[in-house]
Amino acid sequence: MSGIEWGGLMFAVLLLLLALRVHIGVAMLLTGTVGYTFVAGWDPLMSFFKNAAFARYSTYDLSVVPLFLLMGQFATNGGLSKALFQAGNAMIGHWRGGMAMAAVTSCAGFGAICGSSLATAATMGQVALPELKAHKYSERLSAAVIAAGGTLGILIPPSVPLVIYAIITEQNIAKMFLAAFVPGIIAAIGYMVVIGIIARVSPQDAPRGDRFSLAQRLKALAETWPVLLIFLVVIGGIYGGFFTPTEAASIGTVATAFVAWKSGGLRGQGLIQCLYGAAAGTGMIFLILLGADVLNVFLALTQVNTELAKWVVGMDLSPLAVLFTIIAIYLVLGCVMDSLSMLLLTIPIFFPIIMGIDLWGMDPESKAIWFGILALMVVEIGLITPPVGMNVFIISSMVKDVPMKDIFRYIMPFLASDLLRILLIVFVPSVALFILKL
Repeated sequence: MSGIEWGGLMFAVLLLLLALRVHIGVAMLLTGTVGYTFVAGWDPLMSFFKNAAFARYSTYDLSVVPLFLLMGQFATNGGLSKALFQAGNAMIGHWRGGMAMAAVTSCAGFGAICGSSLATAATMGQVALPELKAHKYSERLSAAVIAAGGTLGILIPPSVPLVIYAIITEQNIAKMFLAAFVPGIIAAIGYMVVIGIIARVSPQDAPRGDRFSLAQRLKALAETWPVLLIFLVVIGGIYGGFFTPTEAASIGTVATAFVAWKSGGLRGQGLIQCLYGAAAGTGMIFLILLGADVLNVFLALTQVNTELAKWVVGMDLSPLAVLFTIIAIYLVLGCVMDSLSMLLLTIPIFFPIIMGIDLWGMDPESKAIWFGILALMVVEIGLITPPVGMNVFIISSMVKDVPMKDIFRYIMPFLASDLLRILLIVFVPSVALFILKL
C-alpha cells in the first residue's frame, strides 16, 4: 500500500474508534502509532517516542494551559459569577428579557476569566437559572440562554482552545487574543438581540424584572471590581507589552486565587478541588496533544496533508467554495465531537489548504489568525448543536423537568445568530483583524 492509502485507512480507523466512543487522545495515539509502524517501521517509531512527549510538553507557551485552567477553577469557586450576574441584572434586568440578557453578559465576563465554555455554562447555570425561574422566565428559554452564553468562553480571551490553535499553527498568542476580542463582543450582542426578539414575540417567556435604584446599581457594579481588575491586568498587561501570555496567566492565577480565598471558596476541600480540576483538565488536553503529534507525524510521512492541499488547490474551486466546505465539515463534526478534539484533528489538515488559497488578498499571518478565529466560532457552535451539544447536556442536568428537545428548539435562534456572525467574519475579515493594526 502507498503512503496515501495508509493515511486514508488509518483516518477511517480513527473515525471508527471515535464512533465507538474511544477517547480522542487514545484514538489518535493508537492510529498514529499503528500507521507509523507500517509505513516507517518499529525502530523509527521508538526513536520518535523517545523524545516526543518531552518535546511537546516542554514547550514554554504550553504552560499557559494549566495556568488558565487553574485560573478558571479559582474563578468558579470564588463567587465571581454571582457578582457579574447581579451587576448585569441591576443594570438591565428591568428590560423585557433583561435578566436573560444579563445572564449573557455575565457569561461573557466570566468567560473572560475562566476561558472554558463548559465551566462557564456550568457555573452560570448554578447562579442564573434559579433567579430566572424565580422571576417567571420560561425554563426552556433560560436553559437555552445559559447554554448559548456558555459558548462565549471559547472565544473571549483568554481561551484555552485559542492558545492550542496558536501553538499548533505557530501563531502569536497575544495577537490571537486581540483578534478574538471584537468577534466575542459581537457574539454577546447577537445573543442579546435574539433574546430581545423572543421577548417581543413571546412576552410570557421573558417578562420584565425588578427596577433597581441608582445606589443599588452602583453597589452591584462595585462588587465586580475583582473581575475587572483581573481582566485588565491579564489582557492589558499582554497588549501593553508588560508581560508575556504565560506571565499574564501566572499573575491572573495568583490574583484569582486571592479573590477566591477572600470569598471563602478555597476553604475546606475548595483548594483540593481546584487543583484536581485543573490537573484533570491539563492531563486530558496533554494526552490529546500527544496523540495529535503522533498522528500528525504519521500523516506527514504519508504526505496526506500535502497531497490533499495540492488536490484541493488543483481542483480550481473558488476559495469561498473551499472555505464553506470546511465550515460545513466543522458543523457536521460538531454534532458528534467536542471543540478541542475537532481543532486538533482537523487543523493539521485544513490549515495547509487555507494557507494555499487566496482569500481576500490577505497576507499569511493575517490569514492564519483570521482562520483561527473563524474555526473557533464554528467549533463553538458544536457545543449547542444536537445530538451532542455538551453545554446543553450540562444545563439539561440542572433543569431535569425540561425535555432536551425543547431546549434545542429554543437554541435554534441563537444558532441563527452564530451563523450570521460566521458569514460576517467570512466576508468582512477586517472585523477580526482591524484591531491588530491599531
